[in-house]
Amino acid sequence: MTDNKKEKYPSTFTVDNFSSTTKLADNEYKIPVGSVETINEKEYNPYEHRNVEHPNSFSGALVHLLKSSLGTGILAIPSAVAAAGIIVGVVGTVLTGILCTHTIHLLVFASQEICKKAKVPMLGFAETAHAVFKYGPKKVQPFANFAKIFVDVALLLTYYAGNAVYVVFICGNIQELVNYYQPSVKDWAVQYYMLMLLVPLIICCQVRQLKHLVPFSLIANTTMIIAFVITLYYMFSGIGDVNMDDRNLFNDVTLIPRFFSTVLFAMEGIGTMLPIENSMIKQQFIGCPGVLNIAMSFVVTLYTVIGLFGYLRFGDSAEANVIANLPAEEIPAQVAKSCIAVAVFFTFMLQFYVPCDITWRKISGKVPEKHHNVAQIILRTVLVIFITAIAAAVPKLDVIISLVGSVFFSILGLFIPVVIDTILNLGENGDFGVLKWRLWKNILVIILAWFALFSGSYYAIDDLIEE
Repeated sequence: MTDNKKEKYPSTFTVDNFSSTTKLADNEYKIPVGSVETINEKEYNPYEHRNVEHPNSFSGALVHLLKSSLGTGILAIPSAVAAAGIIVGVVGTVLTGILCTHTIHLLVFASQEICKKAKVPMLGFAETAHAVFKYGPKKVQPFANFAKIFVDVALLLTYYAGNAVYVVFICGNIQELVNYYQPSVKDWAVQYYMLMLLVPLIICCQVRQLKHLVPFSLIANTTMIIAFVITLYYMFSGIGDVNMDDRNLFNDVTLIPRFFSTVLFAMEGIGTMLPIENSMIKQQFIGCPGVLNIAMSFVVTLYTVIGLFGYLRFGDSAEANVIANLPAEEIPAQVAKSCIAVAVFFTFMLQFYVPCDITWRKISGKVPEKHHNVAQIILRTVLVIFITAIAAAVPKLDVIISLVGSVFFSILGLFIPVVIDTILNLGENGDFGVLKWRLWKNILVIILAWFALFSGSYYAIDDLIEE
Protein backbone atom coordinates (compact mmCIF):
# COMPACT_ATOMS: atom_id res chain seq x y z
CA MET A 1 0.00 0.00 0.00
CA THR A 2 2.86 2.36 0.83
CA ASP A 3 4.29 1.89 -2.66
CA ASN A 4 1.14 3.07 -4.32
CA LYS A 5 1.09 6.59 -5.60
CA LYS A 6 -1.14 8.90 -3.60
CA GLU A 7 -4.27 9.98 -5.33
CA LYS A 8 -4.85 13.70 -5.56
CA TYR A 9 -8.01 15.06 -4.06
CA PRO A 10 -9.40 18.51 -4.67
CA SER A 11 -9.50 21.27 -2.11
CA THR A 12 -12.39 22.65 -0.14
CA PHE A 13 -15.37 23.71 -2.23
CA THR A 14 -15.14 21.44 -5.23
CA VAL A 15 -17.99 19.35 -6.48
CA ASP A 16 -16.16 16.09 -5.86
CA ASN A 17 -16.38 16.78 -2.17
CA PHE A 18 -20.10 17.46 -2.29
CA SER A 19 -21.26 14.77 -4.66
CA SER A 20 -21.11 11.01 -4.54
CA THR A 21 -17.92 10.54 -6.52
CA THR A 22 -15.45 9.36 -3.88
CA LYS A 23 -14.83 5.64 -4.24
CA LEU A 24 -13.86 3.32 -1.45
CA ALA A 25 -10.57 1.50 -1.71
CA ASP A 26 -10.47 -1.31 -4.24
CA ASN A 27 -9.81 -3.85 -1.49
CA GLU A 28 -12.42 -2.43 0.85
CA TYR A 29 -14.43 -5.62 1.28
CA LYS A 30 -11.79 -8.24 0.52
CA ILE A 31 -9.87 -8.14 3.81
CA PRO A 32 -12.10 -7.59 6.84
CA VAL A 33 -10.76 -5.21 9.44
CA GLY A 34 -9.44 -7.17 12.42
CA SER A 35 -8.70 -10.32 10.38
CA VAL A 36 -5.44 -12.31 10.66
CA GLU A 37 -4.10 -10.47 7.60
CA THR A 38 -4.55 -7.07 9.19
CA ILE A 39 -4.06 -7.76 12.91
CA ASN A 40 -0.45 -6.53 12.91
CA GLU A 41 -1.01 -3.78 10.39
CA LYS A 42 -0.68 -0.18 11.59
CA GLU A 43 -4.02 1.59 11.93
CA TYR A 44 -4.83 3.53 8.79
CA ASN A 45 -4.59 7.30 9.33
CA PRO A 46 -6.58 9.17 6.65
CA TYR A 47 -4.61 12.39 7.18
CA GLU A 48 -1.32 10.67 6.29
CA HIS A 49 -2.76 9.72 2.90
CA ARG A 50 -4.36 13.03 1.94
CA ASN A 51 -2.62 14.75 -0.93
CA VAL A 52 -4.65 17.95 -1.17
CA GLU A 53 -3.54 20.43 -3.80
CA HIS A 54 -4.39 23.47 -1.67
CA PRO A 55 -4.81 22.22 1.92
CA ASN A 56 -6.53 24.36 4.50
CA SER A 57 -4.68 25.37 7.64
CA PHE A 58 -6.43 25.75 10.99
CA SER A 59 -7.12 29.41 10.32
CA GLY A 60 -8.14 28.79 6.71
CA ALA A 61 -10.65 26.12 7.69
CA LEU A 62 -11.95 28.42 10.43
CA VAL A 63 -12.60 31.20 7.91
CA HIS A 64 -14.35 28.80 5.51
CA LEU A 65 -16.55 27.43 8.28
CA LEU A 66 -17.52 30.89 9.48
CA LYS A 67 -18.31 31.92 5.91
CA SER A 68 -20.53 28.88 5.38
CA SER A 69 -22.40 29.37 8.68
CA LEU A 70 -22.90 33.13 8.57
CA GLY A 71 -25.43 33.87 5.86
CA THR A 72 -28.73 35.57 5.26
CA GLY A 73 -30.34 33.36 7.92
CA ILE A 74 -28.93 35.66 10.60
CA LEU A 75 -31.38 38.34 9.42
CA ALA A 76 -34.28 36.10 10.48
CA ILE A 77 -33.11 35.48 14.06
CA PRO A 78 -34.78 38.60 15.59
CA SER A 79 -38.16 37.44 14.27
CA ALA A 80 -37.48 33.98 15.72
CA VAL A 81 -36.78 35.48 19.15
CA ALA A 82 -39.93 37.60 18.79
CA ALA A 83 -41.91 34.41 18.22
CA ALA A 84 -40.48 32.67 21.30
CA GLY A 85 -39.87 35.54 23.74
CA ILE A 86 -36.58 36.67 25.26
CA ILE A 87 -36.00 33.76 27.66
CA VAL A 88 -36.96 30.96 25.29
CA GLY A 89 -35.36 32.79 22.36
CA VAL A 90 -31.96 33.30 23.95
CA VAL A 91 -31.75 29.93 25.70
CA GLY A 92 -33.24 28.16 22.69
CA THR A 93 -30.76 29.75 20.26
CA VAL A 94 -27.83 28.61 22.43
CA LEU A 95 -29.22 25.08 22.84
CA THR A 96 -29.98 24.79 19.12
CA GLY A 97 -26.41 25.90 18.36
CA ILE A 98 -25.04 23.26 20.73
CA LEU A 99 -27.28 20.64 19.12
CA CYS A 100 -26.15 21.58 15.59
CA THR A 101 -22.49 21.51 16.68
CA HIS A 102 -22.98 18.09 18.25
CA THR A 103 -24.57 16.53 15.18
CA ILE A 104 -21.81 17.95 12.97
CA HIS A 105 -19.29 16.40 15.37
CA LEU A 106 -21.05 13.04 15.06
CA LEU A 107 -20.95 13.19 11.26
CA VAL A 108 -17.28 14.16 11.03
CA PHE A 109 -16.24 11.59 13.63
CA ALA A 110 -18.17 8.86 11.79
CA SER A 111 -16.53 9.89 8.51
CA GLN A 112 -13.06 9.70 10.06
CA GLU A 113 -13.73 6.32 11.65
CA ILE A 114 -15.13 4.80 8.48
CA CYS A 115 -12.19 6.19 6.47
CA LYS A 116 -9.90 4.13 8.71
CA LYS A 117 -11.93 0.98 8.02
CA ALA A 118 -12.31 1.61 4.29
CA LYS A 119 -8.71 2.81 4.01
CA VAL A 120 -9.50 5.96 2.04
CA PRO A 121 -8.24 9.50 2.76
CA MET A 122 -11.67 11.17 2.79
CA LEU A 123 -15.36 10.61 2.21
CA GLY A 124 -18.24 12.93 1.43
CA PHE A 125 -21.59 13.05 3.23
CA ALA A 126 -23.37 10.44 1.09
CA GLU A 127 -20.30 8.19 0.90
CA THR A 128 -20.00 8.27 4.69
CA ALA A 129 -23.60 7.15 5.07
CA HIS A 130 -23.07 4.39 2.50
CA ALA A 131 -19.88 3.10 4.12
CA VAL A 132 -21.27 3.21 7.68
CA PHE A 133 -24.15 0.97 6.62
CA LYS A 134 -21.88 -1.24 4.51
CA TYR A 135 -19.50 -1.86 7.42
CA GLY A 136 -22.32 -2.05 9.97
CA PRO A 137 -24.20 -5.10 11.24
CA LYS A 138 -25.41 -7.55 8.60
CA LYS A 139 -29.03 -6.53 9.12
CA VAL A 140 -28.37 -2.96 7.94
CA GLN A 141 -25.87 -3.68 5.15
CA PRO A 142 -28.58 -4.11 2.47
CA PHE A 143 -29.66 -0.51 3.14
CA ALA A 144 -26.25 0.96 2.24
CA ASN A 145 -27.22 2.07 -1.26
CA PHE A 146 -30.52 3.46 -0.01
CA ALA A 147 -28.68 5.47 2.67
CA LYS A 148 -26.40 6.97 0.03
CA ILE A 149 -29.29 7.88 -2.26
CA PHE A 150 -31.31 9.27 0.65
CA VAL A 151 -28.48 11.61 1.71
CA ASP A 152 -27.85 12.71 -1.87
CA VAL A 153 -31.53 13.53 -2.39
CA ALA A 154 -31.74 15.32 0.98
CA LEU A 155 -28.65 17.34 0.10
CA LEU A 156 -30.00 18.29 -3.31
CA LEU A 157 -33.45 19.26 -2.06
CA THR A 158 -31.96 21.28 0.80
CA TYR A 159 -29.81 23.32 -1.58
CA TYR A 160 -32.66 23.88 -4.03
CA ALA A 161 -35.06 24.87 -1.24
CA GLY A 162 -32.41 27.17 0.23
CA ASN A 163 -32.09 28.89 -3.13
CA ALA A 164 -35.86 29.41 -3.16
CA VAL A 165 -35.43 31.34 0.10
CA TYR A 166 -32.81 33.46 -1.68
CA VAL A 167 -35.30 34.31 -4.43
CA VAL A 168 -37.83 35.50 -1.83
CA PHE A 169 -35.09 37.55 -0.10
CA ILE A 170 -34.06 39.26 -3.32
CA CYS A 171 -37.55 40.06 -4.55
CA GLY A 172 -38.75 41.24 -1.16
CA ASN A 173 -36.00 43.85 -0.93
CA ILE A 174 -36.44 44.96 -4.54
CA GLN A 175 -40.20 45.27 -4.03
CA GLU A 176 -39.76 47.56 -1.02
CA LEU A 177 -37.40 49.87 -2.88
CA VAL A 178 -39.63 50.04 -5.96
CA ASN A 179 -42.73 50.68 -3.83
CA TYR A 180 -41.05 53.64 -2.15
CA TYR A 181 -40.01 55.34 -5.38
CA GLN A 182 -42.97 54.18 -7.46
CA PRO A 183 -46.06 54.03 -5.18
CA SER A 184 -48.25 53.38 -8.21
CA VAL A 185 -47.01 49.75 -8.39
CA LYS A 186 -47.65 48.88 -4.73
CA ASP A 187 -50.37 46.49 -5.80
CA TRP A 188 -47.90 44.35 -7.74
CA ALA A 189 -47.52 40.91 -6.17
CA VAL A 190 -44.01 39.75 -5.34
CA GLN A 191 -44.42 37.04 -8.00
CA TYR A 192 -44.10 39.74 -10.69
CA TYR A 193 -40.64 40.54 -9.40
CA MET A 194 -39.76 36.85 -9.37
CA LEU A 195 -40.80 36.62 -13.00
CA MET A 196 -38.55 39.55 -13.89
CA LEU A 197 -35.70 38.08 -11.85
CA LEU A 198 -36.00 34.77 -13.66
CA VAL A 199 -34.22 35.94 -16.82
CA PRO A 200 -31.00 37.28 -15.19
CA LEU A 201 -30.90 34.24 -12.91
CA ILE A 202 -31.11 31.84 -15.86
CA ILE A 203 -28.36 33.73 -17.70
CA CYS A 204 -25.97 33.94 -14.73
CA CYS A 205 -26.57 30.31 -13.74
CA GLN A 206 -25.20 29.18 -17.12
CA VAL A 207 -21.69 29.74 -15.71
CA ARG A 208 -20.28 26.23 -15.32
CA GLN A 209 -16.78 26.68 -13.92
CA LEU A 210 -16.32 27.35 -10.23
CA LYS A 211 -13.32 29.61 -10.85
CA HIS A 212 -15.51 31.89 -12.98
CA LEU A 213 -17.79 32.39 -9.98
CA VAL A 214 -15.03 33.89 -7.85
CA PRO A 215 -15.91 37.50 -8.84
CA PHE A 216 -19.52 36.75 -7.85
CA SER A 217 -18.31 35.65 -4.43
CA LEU A 218 -16.26 38.84 -4.00
CA ILE A 219 -19.25 41.03 -4.88
CA ALA A 220 -21.55 39.03 -2.59
CA ASN A 221 -19.18 39.22 0.38
CA THR A 222 -18.56 42.94 0.00
CA THR A 223 -22.20 43.92 -0.34
CA MET A 224 -23.24 41.55 2.47
CA ILE A 225 -20.79 43.22 4.87
CA ILE A 226 -22.10 46.68 3.94
CA ALA A 227 -25.70 45.56 4.54
CA PHE A 228 -24.83 44.00 7.92
CA VAL A 229 -22.95 47.07 9.13
CA ILE A 230 -25.83 49.41 8.24
CA THR A 231 -28.35 47.05 9.84
CA LEU A 232 -26.32 46.85 13.06
CA TYR A 233 -26.11 50.64 13.14
CA TYR A 234 -29.91 50.96 13.03
CA MET A 235 -30.34 48.06 15.44
CA PHE A 236 -28.22 49.54 18.22
CA SER A 237 -28.82 53.25 17.62
CA GLY A 238 -32.37 53.34 18.97
CA ILE A 239 -32.21 50.55 21.51
CA GLY A 240 -31.87 52.95 24.46
CA ASP A 241 -35.41 54.23 23.90
CA VAL A 242 -37.02 50.80 24.10
CA ASN A 243 -39.65 50.21 26.80
CA MET A 244 -38.92 46.75 28.21
CA ASP A 245 -42.54 46.40 29.30
CA ASP A 246 -43.40 46.03 25.60
CA ARG A 247 -41.12 43.02 25.21
CA ASN A 248 -42.16 39.46 26.12
CA LEU A 249 -40.01 37.16 28.21
CA PHE A 250 -42.16 34.25 27.02
CA ASN A 251 -44.58 33.95 24.14
CA ASP A 252 -47.25 31.62 22.83
CA VAL A 253 -45.99 28.04 23.06
CA THR A 254 -47.47 27.26 19.64
CA LEU A 255 -44.85 29.59 18.12
CA ILE A 256 -41.90 27.55 19.44
CA PRO A 257 -41.86 25.22 16.36
CA ARG A 258 -41.51 28.32 14.14
CA PHE A 259 -38.69 29.57 16.35
CA PHE A 260 -36.85 26.23 16.27
CA SER A 261 -37.25 25.82 12.51
CA THR A 262 -36.03 29.36 11.81
CA VAL A 263 -32.95 29.05 14.03
CA LEU A 264 -32.21 25.62 12.54
CA PHE A 265 -32.39 27.08 9.03
CA ALA A 266 -30.16 30.03 9.97
CA MET A 267 -27.51 28.10 11.87
CA GLU A 268 -27.30 24.73 10.16
CA GLY A 269 -24.53 24.35 7.56
CA ILE A 270 -23.84 20.64 7.71
CA GLY A 271 -23.60 20.25 3.92
CA THR A 272 -20.28 22.11 3.83
CA MET A 273 -18.66 20.60 6.92
CA LEU A 274 -17.12 17.48 5.41
CA PRO A 275 -15.73 19.35 2.39
CA ILE A 276 -13.98 21.74 4.79
CA GLU A 277 -12.70 18.90 6.96
CA ASN A 278 -11.58 16.96 3.90
CA SER A 279 -9.41 19.88 2.85
CA MET A 280 -7.32 19.64 6.04
CA ILE A 281 -4.20 17.50 6.34
CA LYS A 282 -4.00 17.74 10.13
CA GLN A 283 -6.57 16.40 12.57
CA GLN A 284 -7.71 19.79 13.90
CA PHE A 285 -11.36 20.01 12.86
CA ILE A 286 -13.03 18.35 15.85
CA GLY A 287 -11.77 18.12 19.39
CA CYS A 288 -10.87 20.75 21.93
CA PRO A 289 -10.41 23.48 20.93
CA GLY A 290 -10.78 22.43 17.26
CA VAL A 291 -11.98 24.42 14.28
CA LEU A 292 -15.59 23.34 14.71
CA ASN A 293 -15.91 24.30 18.38
CA ILE A 294 -14.25 27.69 17.95
CA ALA A 295 -16.27 28.62 14.86
CA MET A 296 -19.61 27.47 16.26
CA SER A 297 -18.97 29.24 19.58
CA PHE A 298 -18.57 32.47 17.65
CA VAL A 299 -21.58 31.74 15.43
CA VAL A 300 -23.88 30.87 18.34
CA THR A 301 -22.76 33.94 20.30
CA LEU A 302 -23.29 36.26 17.33
CA TYR A 303 -26.71 34.80 16.48
CA THR A 304 -27.82 35.08 20.10
CA VAL A 305 -26.72 38.72 20.34
CA ILE A 306 -28.31 39.67 17.01
CA GLY A 307 -31.52 37.86 17.89
CA LEU A 308 -31.78 39.43 21.34
CA PHE A 309 -30.94 43.00 20.39
CA GLY A 310 -32.88 42.80 17.14
CA TYR A 311 -35.98 41.83 19.09
CA LEU A 312 -35.34 44.46 21.77
CA ARG A 313 -35.04 47.13 19.05
CA PHE A 314 -37.94 46.16 16.80
CA GLY A 315 -40.15 44.12 19.12
CA ASP A 316 -42.97 41.96 17.77
CA SER A 317 -42.78 43.82 14.47
CA ALA A 318 -39.38 42.24 13.70
CA GLU A 319 -39.55 40.93 10.14
CA ALA A 320 -38.20 37.62 8.85
CA ASN A 321 -35.74 39.84 6.97
CA VAL A 322 -34.83 42.35 9.65
CA ILE A 323 -33.60 44.77 6.99
CA ALA A 324 -37.27 45.29 6.14
CA ASN A 325 -37.62 47.02 9.53
CA LEU A 326 -35.23 49.78 8.50
CA PRO A 327 -36.85 53.15 7.62
CA ALA A 328 -37.67 53.06 3.91
CA GLU A 329 -37.22 56.82 3.48
CA GLU A 330 -33.60 56.96 4.67
CA ILE A 331 -30.74 56.57 2.18
CA PRO A 332 -28.56 54.24 4.36
CA ALA A 333 -31.50 51.87 4.77
CA GLN A 334 -32.08 51.90 1.01
CA VAL A 335 -28.39 51.16 0.48
CA ALA A 336 -28.65 48.21 2.89
CA LYS A 337 -31.67 46.81 1.06
CA SER A 338 -29.95 47.21 -2.30
CA CYS A 339 -26.77 45.59 -1.01
CA ILE A 340 -28.54 42.59 0.49
CA ALA A 341 -30.44 42.06 -2.78
CA VAL A 342 -27.18 42.16 -4.76
CA ALA A 343 -25.37 39.94 -2.23
CA VAL A 344 -28.05 37.26 -2.23
CA PHE A 345 -28.37 37.41 -6.04
CA PHE A 346 -24.69 36.57 -6.53
CA THR A 347 -24.73 34.06 -3.67
CA PHE A 348 -27.53 32.27 -5.52
CA MET A 349 -25.14 31.25 -8.31
CA LEU A 350 -22.63 29.86 -5.82
CA GLN A 351 -25.28 27.85 -3.96
CA PHE A 352 -26.83 26.71 -7.24
CA TYR A 353 -23.52 25.38 -8.56
CA VAL A 354 -23.22 22.43 -6.20
CA PRO A 355 -26.66 20.74 -6.53
CA CYS A 356 -26.77 21.49 -10.26
CA ASP A 357 -23.43 19.79 -10.80
CA ILE A 358 -24.48 16.78 -8.73
CA THR A 359 -27.68 16.52 -10.78
CA TRP A 360 -25.72 16.77 -14.01
CA ARG A 361 -23.28 14.06 -12.97
CA LYS A 362 -26.18 11.71 -12.33
CA ILE A 363 -27.83 12.24 -15.72
CA SER A 364 -24.89 13.08 -18.01
CA GLY A 365 -24.15 9.42 -18.70
CA LYS A 366 -27.59 9.03 -20.25
CA VAL A 367 -27.08 11.94 -22.67
CA PRO A 368 -24.95 11.55 -25.84
CA GLU A 369 -21.74 13.53 -25.46
CA LYS A 370 -22.42 15.63 -28.55
CA HIS A 371 -25.58 16.94 -26.87
CA HIS A 372 -23.96 17.71 -23.50
CA ASN A 373 -23.76 21.45 -24.08
CA VAL A 374 -27.42 21.84 -25.04
CA ALA A 375 -28.47 19.44 -22.29
CA GLN A 376 -26.61 21.49 -19.67
CA ILE A 377 -28.28 24.70 -20.83
CA ILE A 378 -31.72 23.06 -20.67
CA LEU A 379 -31.02 21.48 -17.27
CA ARG A 380 -29.83 24.73 -15.69
CA THR A 381 -32.79 26.64 -17.13
CA VAL A 382 -35.30 24.07 -15.87
CA LEU A 383 -33.73 23.99 -12.40
CA VAL A 384 -33.81 27.79 -12.05
CA ILE A 385 -37.47 27.79 -13.13
CA PHE A 386 -38.18 25.02 -10.62
CA ILE A 387 -36.54 26.96 -7.78
CA THR A 388 -38.37 30.15 -8.71
CA ALA A 389 -41.65 28.24 -8.85
CA ILE A 390 -41.08 27.07 -5.27
CA ALA A 391 -40.46 30.66 -4.21
CA ALA A 392 -43.57 31.85 -6.05
CA ALA A 393 -45.68 29.17 -4.39
CA VAL A 394 -44.49 30.20 -0.91
CA PRO A 395 -43.63 33.92 -1.26
CA LYS A 396 -43.92 34.71 2.47
CA LEU A 397 -40.36 34.74 3.80
CA ASP A 398 -40.98 33.58 7.36
CA VAL A 399 -43.16 30.72 6.10
CA ILE A 400 -40.67 29.41 3.56
CA ILE A 401 -37.79 29.72 6.05
CA SER A 402 -39.82 27.73 8.59
CA LEU A 403 -40.69 25.12 5.96
CA VAL A 404 -37.10 24.70 4.76
CA GLY A 405 -35.80 24.55 8.32
CA SER A 406 -38.40 22.09 9.55
CA VAL A 407 -38.45 19.78 6.52
CA PHE A 408 -34.94 19.80 5.12
CA PHE A 409 -32.53 20.85 7.84
CA SER A 410 -34.23 18.72 10.50
CA ILE A 411 -33.59 15.69 8.29
CA LEU A 412 -30.18 16.61 6.89
CA GLY A 413 -28.75 18.31 9.97
CA LEU A 414 -30.27 16.32 12.83
CA PHE A 415 -31.83 13.02 11.79
CA ILE A 416 -29.20 11.67 9.36
CA PRO A 417 -26.09 12.34 11.53
CA VAL A 418 -27.52 10.61 14.61
CA VAL A 419 -28.69 7.63 12.54
CA ILE A 420 -25.16 7.37 11.11
CA ASP A 421 -23.70 7.54 14.62
CA THR A 422 -26.14 4.91 15.88
CA ILE A 423 -25.31 2.47 13.07
CA LEU A 424 -21.58 3.10 13.61
CA ASN A 425 -21.89 2.14 17.28
CA LEU A 426 -24.00 -0.93 16.55
CA GLY A 427 -20.88 -2.59 15.16
CA GLU A 428 -18.67 -4.92 17.16
CA ASN A 429 -16.35 -2.07 18.15
CA GLY A 430 -19.17 0.33 18.94
CA ASP A 431 -19.77 1.77 22.38
CA PHE A 432 -22.93 3.52 23.57
CA GLY A 433 -21.44 4.23 27.00
CA VAL A 434 -22.74 3.52 30.48
CA LEU A 435 -26.39 2.40 30.41
CA LYS A 436 -26.25 3.08 26.67
CA TRP A 437 -26.65 6.82 27.29
CA ARG A 438 -25.43 7.67 23.78
CA LEU A 439 -28.20 5.57 22.29
CA TRP A 440 -30.83 7.30 24.44
CA LYS A 441 -29.34 10.67 23.52
CA ASN A 442 -29.55 9.80 19.83
CA ILE A 443 -33.17 8.72 20.23
CA LEU A 444 -33.91 12.09 21.87
CA VAL A 445 -32.33 13.96 18.94
CA ILE A 446 -34.34 11.88 16.48
CA ILE A 447 -37.51 12.80 18.38
CA LEU A 448 -36.50 16.49 18.20
CA ALA A 449 -35.87 16.14 14.46
CA TRP A 450 -39.31 14.65 13.87
CA PHE A 451 -40.86 17.26 16.16
CA ALA A 452 -39.29 20.00 14.04
CA LEU A 453 -40.35 18.24 10.86
CA PHE A 454 -44.02 17.76 11.69
CA SER A 455 -44.81 20.67 14.00
CA GLY A 456 -42.77 23.20 12.01
CA SER A 457 -44.35 22.08 8.75
CA TYR A 458 -47.84 22.10 10.25
CA TYR A 459 -47.64 25.66 11.57
CA ALA A 460 -45.86 26.95 8.46
CA ILE A 461 -48.55 25.48 6.19
CA ASP A 462 -51.23 26.76 8.55
CA ASP A 463 -49.77 30.28 8.29
CA LEU A 464 -49.69 29.93 4.50
CA ILE A 465 -53.35 28.88 4.38
CA GLU A 466 -54.36 31.81 6.60
CA GLU A 467 -52.68 34.20 4.17
